[in-house]
Amino acid sequence: MSRVEAWIRTNPTLNPSANERLTINRVAAPGQRFTFQASVFPVTGVRPGGNQRLIRTERFTLVDHANDITPDRLEESLRAIYGLPVFNDYRQATRLFGYTNPQAASPADPGLRLQGQVREGEQLAYWQELAYDQTGNVYLGRMAIFLKEDLPLLRQQLAN
Repeated sequence: MSRVEAWIRTNPTLNPSANERLTINRVAAPGQRFTFQASVFPVTGVRPGGNQRLIRTERFTLVDHANDITPDRLEESLRAIYGLPVFNDYRQATRLFGYTNPQAASPADPGLRLQGQVREGEQLAYWQELAYDQTGNVYLGRMAIFLKEDLPLLRQQLAN
């Protein structure tokens, strides 16, 4: 965990304040927000197994009510945060499955429509998701970067 904290502290894109360790929140303007979080929990949020000091999932969320969030914008954020090695791993990753029906309502919020995909790279696994409001605007995008060994848990969660 200390290695990840050091990486976050020195990452010029994340640029944490003095009291931010594993979670970073930024508000650029009203209606625009960026959040980054590193966690010992698997991408599914289930309790951690063995090593509770191992970061299993990192995720970032972009919220922008003025400008639509696009897959390209999420990918550019991934590149800016992690650099070319992780970005290239993502770009060359195999798309395992996706859900691409913006008309299908989210079970947690019926007013929200979700579109996403899960990829498996050589190094890591990736889960990208876009949220559409009822008028079709994409105001929220998120990406999780996580350990490949947690892919079966995510598949099971998304299947339910």
